[in-house]
Amino acid sequence: MVASKLNLAFAALLSAVISVQGHGYVSEVTNAGKTYTGYLPDSDPYTNPPPQRIIRKIPGNGPVTDLSLIDVQCNGYTAGGSPGSAPAPIYATVQAGSEISLKWTPWPDTHMGPMITYMARAPSDITSWSPGTDAVWFKVHEIGKDSSGKWAATDILSANGSIYTFTVPKNLKPGQYLIRHEIIALHAAYTYPGAQVYPSCIQVEVTGSGSALPTSFVSFPGAYTATTPGIVFDAYQNTGDYPIPGPAVWTGGN
Repeated sequence: MVASKLNLAFAALLSAVISVQGHGYVSEVTNAGKTYTGYLPDSDPYTNPPPQRIIRKIPGNGPVTDLSLIDVQCNGYTAGGSPGSAPAPIYATVQAGSEISLKWTPWPDTHMGPMITYMARAPSDITSWSPGTDAVWFKVHEIGKDSSGKWAATDILSANGSIYTFTVPKNLKPGQYLIRHEIIALHAAYTYPGAQVYPSCIQVEVTGSGSALPTSFVSFPGAYTATTPGIVFDAYQNTGDYPIPGPAVWTGGN
């Protein structure tokens, strides 16, 4: 009994230590040869005038673990009085069908999990629009664990120099969109709360001649709960397939 309690205490301590060491965020966005610096929480708040970014501000490099909070949408720190994330002042122009590469800060090999990307079409100026809790998001890309057991984060991300790449749906209707990209770290996801969500939101204007739009959407918060497959998952004991959380990837724009 004593040994069992000690083991549980050690596991909890190890998880806490790993959690402190392994935080990160998207630091760069590249499309069609143009690179945009992401929001830098360690320096941007202290720079005057504030740098013009296409990524909505984040409070730091830590995770969101309470999936009921607006923080899970674009990052935020409700407990510290900064819920959600305010719109950024500018946006990037990207062609439908083009690739967007997102560079993460160094990611520790203990923080395994999926990498997922959503988009939401803005009904008005993207630099002043926030989705709130409306169901406006559709999934455009996901990577979980491949057949050899390698995780999107950390194995594949690290092998690609901390760069994740996805393609804007080629037939997507032109307009302004918010891209929501995330890593869900599973090292402590054997219970809830435990999964650590690291979201970033990127403002873009999509150009092209497409006309496709999805018809099914999810909200953040709302898309993930404690009972969503893949949110509670013992990544150490479960060596089988991993159920990536959220809806299926929308393929109508491809």
